[in-house]
Amino acid sequence: MSEDDNNMEEYPTEIHDYLAAFEKSLGSVDEMLKTMMSVSRSELLQKLDPLEQAKLDLVSAYTLNSMFWVYLATQGINPKEHPVKQELERIRTYMNKVKEITDKKKASKLNKGAASRFVKNALWEPKAENERNSKAPAKGKKRQ
Repeated sequence: MSEDDNNMEEYPTEIHDYLAAFEKSLGSVDEMLKTMMSVSRSELLQKLDPLEQAKLDLVSAYTLNSMFWVYLATQGINPKEHPVKQELERIRTYMNKVKEITDKKKASKLNKGAASRFVKNALWEPKAENERNSKAPAKGKKRQ
């Protein structure tokens, strides 16, 4: 029997797909970590603007805490009762703040001058009584 056959007997077949997906995810995390570790942090931060640096720091912190969450679960510790849960929530709030800042940058800007001219020209303004009389001669009267 091969090693895979022995492993198949150790866990229920219903979770095989979940384990395969988990293994694939671990492989992609490993590749990303190798990529990130290949460049020094100072070099990486020099290439990024402050907002991108904040995003990188938040993603890094969130990833590490998520991995610790998984580690706790594999050790039989309920991560929902561990301080790592509060840390993940704290990081999530900062991620939302960064997202709001990013969304504000992407939002279209209002040209106040153009908007006021547009509204002013779109509104109908009745003329004063004396303006109408001075500009247009009344019907039936002769101009002098």
